Amino acid sequence: MEPESGIGSSTSPCQFSLVTLSRNLLLAYQSFGVVYGDLSTSPLYVYSSAFSGKLRNHHNQEAVYGAFSLIFWTLTFVPLIKYVIIVMSADDSGEGGTFALYSLLCRHAKLSLLPNQQAADEELSSYRYGPSSAQAASSSALRRFLEKHKRLRTALLLVVLFGACMLIGDGVLTSAISGKFSFFSAEPLCVLITTSELLLLACIILVGLFALQHCGTHRVAFMFAPIVIIWLLFIFSIGLYNIIYWNPKIVYALSPHYIVKFFRETGKDGWLSLGGILLSITGTEAMFADLGHFTALSIRLAFVFVIYPCLVVQYMGQAAFLSMNLDSFSNSFYASIPEPFFWPVFVVATLAAIVGSQAVITATFSIVKQCHALGCFPRVKVVHTSKHIYGQIYIPEINWILMVLTLAVTIGFQDTTLIGNAYGLACMTVMFITTFLMGLVIVFVWQRNFFLATFFLLFFWLIEGTYLSAALMKVPQGGWLPLALSVIFMLIMYIWHYGTRRKYNYDLHNKVSLKWVLGLGPSLGIVRVPGIGLIYSELTTGVPSIFSHFVTNLPAFHKVLVFVCVKSVPVPYVSPDERFLIGRVCPRPYRMYRCIVRYGYKDIQRDDGDFENLLVQSVAEFIQIHSGSSSKSITLQSLRSMYEDDTPSIRRRQVRFQLPPNPRMDPVVREELMDLIRAKEAGVAYIMGHSYVKARRNSSFIKKLAIDIGYSFLRKNCRGPSVALNIPHISLIEVGMIYYV
Repeated sequence: MEPESGIGSSTSPCQFSLVTLSRNLLLAYQSFGVVYGDLSTSPLYVYSSAFSGKLRNHHNQEAVYGAFSLIFWTLTFVPLIKYVIIVMSADDSGEGGTFALYSLLCRHAKLSLLPNQQAADEELSSYRYGPSSAQAASSSALRRFLEKHKRLRTALLLVVLFGACMLIGDGVLTSAISGKFSFFSAEPLCVLITTSELLLLACIILVGLFALQHCGTHRVAFMFAPIVIIWLLFIFSIGLYNIIYWNPKIVYALSPHYIVKFFRETGKDGWLSLGGILLSITGTEAMFADLGHFTALSIRLAFVFVIYPCLVVQYMGQAAFLSMNLDSFSNSFYASIPEPFFWPVFVVATLAAIVGSQAVITATFSIVKQCHALGCFPRVKVVHTSKHIYGQIYIPEINWILMVLTLAVTIGFQDTTLIGNAYGLACMTVMFITTFLMGLVIVFVWQRNFFLATFFLLFFWLIEGTYLSAALMKVPQGGWLPLALSVIFMLIMYIWHYGTRRKYNYDLHNKVSLKWVLGLGPSLGIVRVPGIGLIYSELTTGVPSIFSHFVTNLPAFHKVLVFVCVKSVPVPYVSPDERFLIGRVCPRPYRMYRCIVRYGYKDIQRDDGDFENLLVQSVAEFIQIHSGSSSKSITLQSLRSMYEDDTPSIRRRQVRFQLPPNPRMDPVVREELMDLIRAKEAGVAYIMGHSYVKARRNSSFIKKLAIDIGYSFLRKNCRGPSVALNIPHISLIEVGMIYYV
């Protein structure tokens, strides 16, 4: 086994652990600039939001003590215990988010709605997680019940999509609330500059933030991390100063007894104020969603040793200040800053608030990539921005859509309280759905006791449900915005998934009869010319219906035909050694093969020019293995000389193959391999169907609306399949076909 990460085989375990620790410490440093900007800037607006509604009638010391106690225990139970200790242990090979949990469930129960899963997928090295499938099969009646009822599986997918859409909406609202609060909450600045000028300044900075995203997570993290670290030092120092100077007895409010007193005194008004209190944990969901950009250990180290103590001390310090200054609730954070330090803190606070939106922007890229890979989002361009951390990506289309929506919210919502209401509802909904999926993971994946999962659900749903109920009361006051954004994104996702599923089912039920293909003979009834024809289809078995269109419309066909199916499997990454799954479609003389190319939902399909060579190599290996030879050695050897294609428009790396001398090789196998070599030398053509999907005439109005308008619009305006699959345009052959689904 080769050593990992370039570490020599002579490296001692102690040296290896030091390298791992230093790597995690570096990632923990970077995580400050990406993951924790949002969570660490919450003290800017939590108290002012909580005491802005009907809680104005309860501006007294007991209410302040109770509010701080609520914040402290909420920070302890949700970010620390639920996410850092429990949820982050359910990572999917280092990936997080709602779709990572969903992919874990799909691997341990047949919950996927797209019927292209194969038994061979379960043999992938990255497929296994926790107990074996045999153990999972006997896990519970609940698993069999979910597998049996398609409506329940559809409902589960809708819940996952809703959570993903809420996180995307969260990305819009985070940027808007960070940009506005950083300027509009500072009273001295509002005196110096007009409101319209502040709004213009916030918009310019937001445009700059989104323009930086193409630099990649690692560069943005190194740029933003010092800002957040300085900010954390400031809020910790100010919080400690306020505790000592204003009211050291605030430490008594750590007791949950003050929560009981708070609700006893404030009643319904206190319950409604929870919509402001929950802003103290906004950004928590980004810790799990951004997991693929870092490591679980690095995010845990940063939170436990830096973020958590700094936030607790800052909230305690603000509470100490407010308990002695009951007229400062509207601008509590800036009012609590000692006057000599106001402007330095204001500058850092402004920069930190801008950085705060980075966490959810980065998480949105990951979520959209996962949705796309699992067939729930139109094709978009995905740019891999790091050679070392594979999950660090950038999606240009999503970045600019987020920017436009953020600017619209920033300009359209003049009242920051309305944005705060919308923001809190979006964050709490994502947490609520994560708790539900985590309960299923505990049962199906971890194979824990059903009662343990029930306890987990009830305990955290009690906390989050209380906050969610208060946030839902704010729907008329801005809370409708994340719901509207989520419905729009959810319609896009579900229509795309529905259309993709219907198209796949059409192919599945209209496959060309193998008897018909065999009846054509090895020549297929047409001229077979030198070369390899790669016929793209979404089917993993059988001959797609579009093949008959090729045979009847093309005057000649290639000597070697390979049916290529590019599919996503519910794992984050597929090893290059396991990517190609080769089979034979017809008997040997037909020279027709099947190649299933498997990608994980975090894999990037790179245009490195090696796809053709790896495919030919895999087919050659398949031919030798299935000829009765016990050797799995690679039959074709690539010549050392690499040469560039003569076509100046595309510079693709080419590899020539040769067959080494082997007197013991079966002549039939040698002939088949020589045909493959000659076909590769003659050239490779990519053959695809230019499909038009339409609803049947007798379909319902809703179905026609979804397929003929929604799905057709998305297909026309997203990236074409040939572009998404990195197919060279000069080698592409397309044949039109209409699907009536």
